[in-house]
Amino acid sequence: MHFWIGFLALLLLAAVVFLVKYFRRWRRVDRELKAVRDELEIQREAARQEQKRKKDLVAFLAHDLKTPLTSVVGYLTLLSDKPGLYPAERERYTAVALEKARRLESLLEEFFDISRMELHQDSDKRETVQLTLLLEQITDEFYPLLENKGLKLEADIAPGLAAVGDADKLARVFDNVLRNAVSYSHEGGTIRLTASLEEGRVHIRIANRGLGIPEKELSNIFERFYRLDAARSTRTGGAGLGLAIAKEIVDSHGGSIAAESTGEDTVFHIVLPASAP
Repeated sequence: MHFWIGFLALLLLAAVVFLVKYFRRWRRVDRELKAVRDELEIQREAARQEQKRKKDLVAFLAHDLKTPLTSVVGYLTLLSDKPGLYPAERERYTAVALEKARRLESLLEEFFDISRMELHQDSDKRETVQLTLLLEQITDEFYPLLENKGLKLEADIAPGLAAVGDADKLARVFDNVLRNAVSYSHEGGTIRLTASLEEGRVHIRIANRGLGIPEKELSNIFERFYRLDAARSTRTGGAGLGLAIAKEIVDSHGGSIAAESTGEDTVFHIVLPASAP
């Protein structure tokens, strides 16, 4: 009798142990499946957002391309149909048509840049780039644009800065970020560019005071096909892809780009692995 009681007790204990192990394993498998489902949902949501941004981009480009194109055609038609215009009128119409044509060129350039990156068609040229000389050259080229906007540029660039990469692409990064600063700076303001070597990496900072970036937008402004609100978009002639292009290039060079904005003050931080000059 005692034998059978003990035997049944052992069977019961074994059953309990089995059920506990089975339940724990089931819980673990359920958690793993839930994690997989969550990850798939995140990927699906990211794909939906990417698709939406692509559709938005097409809509924005269709609108932005049509507006200046209509102006170009309109003013050129006036010049063609009215050969007897006063010189001042002819000069004004020509200037407007040229301005709108340049806006079209800027829009198409950004669109083709982002399209090439989508298709991975850009060649990958790697060489030692003299960043100090490159930054000095770019800042010099910006003075006519700054003059037109009533802005000043203060540059503090350390000597001997260098990185391995594509000089043309890196120049595009600095050009895009500087143009962004010019577009959103208060008239008569100052843009400050500093570049230095810090712990084996080149740190470039571009700061301006003007139309700030809302905190909720800071994590999105470098995303492809993302566009800020219309109030900011109308301040520049581009399609709003300049920062996305800059991030693509910086990432491909093993660097990072970020922005911070407090009130009217905005600073862009570009970090690149340093190389011996």
